[in-house]
Amino acid sequence: MDWILVLGTIFFLIPYNLAMYGINDVFDYESDLLNPRKGGAEGALVDRSRHQGILLLCVLAVLPFLVVLVIVGSLQANLVLLLSMAALVAYSAPRLRFKERPFLDSLTSSTHFVSPMVYGLVLAGAHFNTGLLAITAAFFLWGMASHAFGAVQDIVPDRAASLGSIGTVLGTRRTVALAALAYLLAGILLVFTDWPGPLAALLAVPYLLNVLPFLALQDSDSGRAHTGWVRFLWLNYGTGFFVTMLLIWYSLTR
Repeated sequence: MDWILVLGTIFFLIPYNLAMYGINDVFDYESDLLNPRKGGAEGALVDRSRHQGILLLCVLAVLPFLVVLVIVGSLQANLVLLLSMAALVAYSAPRLRFKERPFLDSLTSSTHFVSPMVYGLVLAGAHFNTGLLAITAAFFLWGMASHAFGAVQDIVPDRAASLGSIGTVLGTRRTVALAALAYLLAGILLVFTDWPGPLAALLAVPYLLNVLPFLALQDSDSGRAHTGWVRFLWLNYGTGFFVTMLLIWYSLTR
């Protein structure tokens, strides 16, 4: 427990998220206007006059933290941090727009959430044994599954706006099936972790049960998956709590 941990935690909680969602909201503005889901907690519709200010704030918020973290970090940690920030920008920035490149969209989105964990582990000099690799892979599969399922509800507006995504390419049924499979594999991987890690495998079950009812949806009805997406957002609160308790339990047994 040192100042680097505190600094890194603050960075990934606030400036990192500000940059991720700020850049996304600015460069998704045109397509978000066509999406009835946007304009609230699931995506802001900020007036064009504020876009430049948002991008400037993103830069000013992350830059001081990055400078300090690069100075105190090892070469390996800095490479992970570079990958994390590159994925953050590439997902939404013009020309790159990884979010419009099917399959790469889910891979990049999952990187947004897994790379801060990997960065912290590498910065702390962690040894990536079988259990830790299983946790990392499970987390990555969870991120891919979550993004893919989230893309289902936007298939109709994305196709109307000529936007590519894993959902628009695979269609509703196959995208939901892929998300379900990824959740299942994530749960199975957690069985191969040190106790009490295997208990976390049970946390994959609610996510799996949440997406399975939408396997029968037609593409034209894909918007109905939004109810599952709302449940997904609430599931994350409970999952986050139980994962935290398991981590504390694990640390107390070592």
